[in-house]
Amino acid sequence: MSEIQNNDLKEQAIEKATELYSQLLLNVGEDITREGLEKTPQRAAKAIHYLTHGYQMDANAILKSALFNEDHSEIVIVKDIELYSLCEHHLLPFYGKAHIGYIPNGKIAGLSKFARVVDVFARRLQVQERLTIQIRDCINEVLQPQGVAVVVEAKHLCMMMRGVQKQNSVTTTSAYTGAFGDHVTRNEFLKLLQSKLS
Repeated sequence: MSEIQNNDLKEQAIEKATELYSQLLLNVGEDITREGLEKTPQRAAKAIHYLTHGYQMDANAILKSALFNEDHSEIVIVKDIELYSLCEHHLLPFYGKAHIGYIPNGKIAGLSKFARVVDVFARRLQVQERLTIQIRDCINEVLQPQGVAVVVEAKHLCMMMRGVQKQNSVTTTSAYTGAFGDHVTRNEFLKLLQSKLS
């Protein structure tokens, strides 16, 4: 599909979402003609399009674009990768950090690509559990390493703003493959996550 066709589809999607946001605002009792809300439906439509643009991205292709042959066979960790996503149950944000570890098996990837992979899956309607597994599986499939470890820590506005309203709760999820099934290797990874540069 050409870039012009993609732009046309994007504009059509934003136009339709704008109409839907107008209806939503009317349904909650707002006056969509007042100054502060005149452009809100279009702003919200553009925002939701941006916040879900991960559906149009290929995480595997991103990781494959920066593969290098390398003999390194110890744990490689990229930690504190910021992530912002939308809970698929309430369309409210959750945000936090992803930590990725892998043990190469003849190939390594450019470090920035791991952050891009996180973004691809985070910029979709998500649950944290699935997000964690998708990141792990993408790295495992593309790099075919000795093992992959992913830990995600996040705060969920669906818990903080509504429902139980617990502002200090943090949800942690993890997913492991290969060598990280061994407790010694897993504990080394978790210990390295807690360490700070001096």
